Amino acid sequence: MDTTEFEGQTAVVTGGAQGIGKAICQRLMAGGARIAIWDLDTGLAEAAAEELSGDGDAVAVAVDVTDLASVEVALAATLQRSGSVEILVNNAGISGPNATTWDYAPADWHKVMALNLTGPFYCCRTLAPHMIERAYGRIVSIASIAGKEGNPGAPAYSASKAGLIGLTKSLGKELADHDIAVNCVTPAAAKTAIFDQMSDEHIAYMLSKIPRGRFALVEEIADTVAFAASRRCSFTTGSVFDVSGGRATY
Repeated sequence: MDTTEFEGQTAVVTGGAQGIGKAICQRLMAGGARIAIWDLDTGLAEAAAEELSGDGDAVAVAVDVTDLASVEVALAATLQRSGSVEILVNNAGISGPNATTWDYAPADWHKVMALNLTGPFYCCRTLAPHMIERAYGRIVSIASIAGKEGNPGAPAYSASKAGLIGLTKSLGKELADHDIAVNCVTPAAAKTAIFDQMSDEHIAYMLSKIPRGRFALVEEIADTVAFAASRRCSFTTGSVFDVSGGRATY
């Protein structure tokens, strides 16, 4: 591992206080990045930043990514401390309840869409001008294999992640001539706190679809994100990196 790969760069990781987000923070920090953990759970984010700061520079920034004004304030606070942001990782998300489309509560639909799709849109909308001004940036969004194939009983989650893939492809084309790479990662499920939101039947369904016969490790996802967030990812943009254990068919 190149411990200087991200030296001098600041990475914003939304939902970086736990699970996949925290693993991404650890991986980027191992490459020398400064980390800004953008999270709604301030206590959890501060605890994670304190823990991670033993290995580098990490700070917690309180933000509600479903609120554009909150995102703008968070960027201002991050820039005041770090001066620039080179990397954005849109990781914050929820699975929502498991129910058929015709039984899915509209309130739950809107909640999932707000965090999983509108949140990344607000973050990209806010950070893209800063990256354009600096003529450099890397944006990586955590989508899901569900966004490519659709999971029964998870219509909002599947639709939100499909939308995130579409946002990635659109923004990647818009920023292609600014040395700003925009890509997303589509993991199969990893055992994190998000499993607490799912039924046992849904978890078993997801596992049954993975040819590897196991769930992804958060470190495996973080390694893929690290490449997409690096200068080495200099040509690929608007693309989808599968970390699906063989589940993806396209």
